[in-house]
Amino acid sequence: MLPKPPPRLGQLGYLYFPPFRIEGYSIAGEATAVMVPEFDVCFDIGLCGRPMLSAKYIALTHGHMDHVAGLPYYFSQRWFQGMGMGTCVCDKRIEPAVRAMMQGWIDLEQQRTTHEIIGLAPGETTEIKNNLFLSPFDVDHTVPSVGWGVVERRTKLRDEFIGLPQDKLRNLKMEGTEITRELRVPLVAYVGDTLPGPHLLGDVVRKAKILVIECTFFEPEHKERAVIGKHVHVDDIAELLERIEAEAVVLTHISRRTNLGLAKKMLHDRLGTDGARRVFLLMDHVENRARYERQCAEAEASEAR
Repeated sequence: MLPKPPPRLGQLGYLYFPPFRIEGYSIAGEATAVMVPEFDVCFDIGLCGRPMLSAKYIALTHGHMDHVAGLPYYFSQRWFQGMGMGTCVCDKRIEPAVRAMMQGWIDLEQQRTTHEIIGLAPGETTEIKNNLFLSPFDVDHTVPSVGWGVVERRTKLRDEFIGLPQDKLRNLKMEGTEITRELRVPLVAYVGDTLPGPHLLGDVVRKAKILVIECTFFEPEHKERAVIGKHVHVDDIAELLERIEAEAVVLTHISRRTNLGLAKKMLHDRLGTDGARRVFLLMDHVENRARYERQCAEAEASEAR
């Protein structure tokens, strides 16, 4: 009997929430790497498929192997293929270890791969595009960990000046009057491995348009395991949905031991029809492909009118 060929490399998940795409790979304990191409950011890099190379920034949540192992390859391939220097943004507490990891590769390869590593603490930001900022927030995992928010900086006319003619506003500005105020608008929040808790109720998570969050456990008997490993259980998602404004919640980090069909049934049972409509599984390729085909058909129909 002939041997079977090796299994295919896992397919990347893909979801489109206009104007943002969420794509990547996430299996608990194996690898997680989730991109938002519109921001040039990949959250975590447990593996580095070719699509991830297009991200100018890697935002690490923590140092577990399944979230960081692809980083040296990412740096090397971006430089080797002439795509420019890659940048890793990470929790300031693990910055020395990330630098040490890269130094180990420099020693091993006997060459220096050009790269940049930026350590940030919660409350600090780095600009990734014009008026778009990456900012970490605290989470609760078994090792030092953060979540990430992509926040847009906008300016808005102060209430007391609304309705004034343009020439009046221009004169006030020339006189040194501050006529606008700054707004910070969370667009996407990314939560890696964590226990639920008050840290998930800050403005970045609560007000983000899209929330990408791990949900490792679904079975009722696994709630204690979720607490021990400091992970999210589907019951926690049900409680979180009542407090957040996200139009879409994308679940990642589901274990291979969890059947996706069962996971979807439990989501529907736990969240109800309305709640389940807001929740998507990144690695549910069949449903996500069907959803995208419907989006394409609707777009074609709209253009034809």
